[in-house]
Amino acid sequence: MTMTERRPTRGRIDLAELARLPSFYFPALSYQRDRVAFYSERTGRIELYVMDLATKATKQVSHGEVPRALRTAFTWDRADRRIFFGRDEGGSEQHDLYVIDVATSEVRQLTSGGIAEHHALEMSPDDEWLLVASNRPHPDRPDKPGQLNLWRIRPDGTDLRPITDLPSPTWAGAQWSPDGSSIAFTANEEMGDLRNMDGYVVRPDGSGLRRVFRTGVGSKDHVVWWHPDGKRLAVNSDESGLFRAGILDVETGSVRWLGTGKVEEQSLRFSEDGKWLACYANQDSQVRPVLYEVETGTRRELDLPPGFGYGGLFYDGDRRLLINYATDTQRTALLGYDLETETYETLIAPEYGSIDPSIFVRSEHVWYTSFDGMKVPAILYKPSDVPAGERLPAIVAVHGGPTGQWFRAFDPYAQFLADRGFVVLEPNIRGSTGYGVKFRDSARMDWGGADLEDVAAGAKYLGSLPFVDPKRIAVFGGSYGGFMTFIAATKKPDLWKAAVAWVGISDLHQMWDESREHFRYFLRDQMGDPEKDRALWRDRSAIEFAHQLRAKMLMIHGVNDPRCPVSQSRLFRDKLLTLGKREGTDFEYVEYGDEGHGSADPEQKTRSYTILADFLERVL
Repeated sequence: MTMTERRPTRGRIDLAELARLPSFYFPALSYQRDRVAFYSERTGRIELYVMDLATKATKQVSHGEVPRALRTAFTWDRADRRIFFGRDEGGSEQHDLYVIDVATSEVRQLTSGGIAEHHALEMSPDDEWLLVASNRPHPDRPDKPGQLNLWRIRPDGTDLRPITDLPSPTWAGAQWSPDGSSIAFTANEEMGDLRNMDGYVVRPDGSGLRRVFRTGVGSKDHVVWWHPDGKRLAVNSDESGLFRAGILDVETGSVRWLGTGKVEEQSLRFSEDGKWLACYANQDSQVRPVLYEVETGTRRELDLPPGFGYGGLFYDGDRRLLINYATDTQRTALLGYDLETETYETLIAPEYGSIDPSIFVRSEHVWYTSFDGMKVPAILYKPSDVPAGERLPAIVAVHGGPTGQWFRAFDPYAQFLADRGFVVLEPNIRGSTGYGVKFRDSARMDWGGADLEDVAAGAKYLGSLPFVDPKRIAVFGGSYGGFMTFIAATKKPDLWKAAVAWVGISDLHQMWDESREHFRYFLRDQMGDPEKDRALWRDRSAIEFAHQLRAKMLMIHGVNDPRCPVSQSRLFRDKLLTLGKREGTDFEYVEYGDEGHGSADPEQKTRSYTILADFLERVL
């Protein structure tokens, strides 16, 4: 080694410290818009906090009562005295409802038994009813599983009753009208086309159900937020091939579309005075907040550096906007953006502890060619200071969904892996959002088909890079990404030296048998009917091809996972054992008894980070 050559410094990030760095989740403005509530793990576990926006003074409100895994949000009452939230046990997502007094921290449970999901959505304008999404069995059909529908409950926990009774999950965009006379929400009555979504309004007692927004059967038409005049709704539609924001006249059904329709944009909410509609634009894995003047349609971009900026909460007399903002090297901050001066202040700053933020590496947005010539977008992370001629191990990381997306925001997994000498490719394969309807829907009825080829092409792309060792490539993913890990490792066995399936799926029929009704709806939408499409489902179930596995595999699963049940990993483990594979030698298996479909809890994140890093360093 010459005097000018330097060996890269590896493993500078302490995984336990990275996992325990506090973040914030679900920021929610009070109705007076002078305080913001949020979840954070500042004490070492998730708790509820409230910040005074004028003084920046922050108070911890909860003391162990909120969930460790964040699969449901919370809402203020209209008097700003109480906050309603859901809590499950062990990540089961069977959330019961609770209410906490912001001043005294007194907590009261409103529902009990953990028998169904309950999601607190919004208090009625008169503070008499809490709007809830729940999959409780309908009172008229107590012995049949319930679909996610709208319910209402008194704030003292009495008089829980259904509002809607529809066959599709009924949740998105649910909001009381300003006068409390109706509720807007998004659902689907066209069960012959499960892609379809339409906007509806209904009276609080469940009567007067009326569809108010549809551009055509098969499009996703969402109602999002009431204008203060109670006559208009912010809406989104993908009818044009890209999501586009618009403003709907509820009475006439006419829509005024915003923007050019050339960039994917979606509406969030109106300002209190109704002058502005906050939206976000999603392009090339970056997200930018934009505003539209309601009356003129004039578009306004905010003066923020490139990254991930998201937010639609107006405060300070509509002068300021709360924005979640991150970059690939900066953890998420909560900003207060001044719309008059085009400046911003940091309300919640990202913390780094003793970790030097300069260690974090910049990502690169790349495109590579798949089997059929299609260009696949991806985010590439590589370690800094790679000596000339050195070839590093690499990982293809597959996101969940499949209707999800990798963003150019801060990714702790990619950062600590790059710090330890791994190259990480995060491809937005077919089925991903953010690149138009055709691309998003190209994985429907084809999980483990063309999307698998995109993953395989990602491995080959990595192998073509001069700093990657093509013989040391792993595939990693959770949820649908775990499905893809199982199927890639068994159907493309020659590509991988290692595979990590985290809360993955190995048998689609078994998953169907154990799924809740709203998860079954999604599975039918994506992969058809379990009986009519049986041949397809078996061909895309990795359990059928376990004998072809060559890579060393790590399976990680929470025993309380309701989305991808733990049986999915247990089945694959048992199949490997029947094939003569040895646990600990040919594969490794980890179950978490206190976890479901992932977690934001610092202790649980530390455990996952450590197991993943240890496995990949040993195997690759």
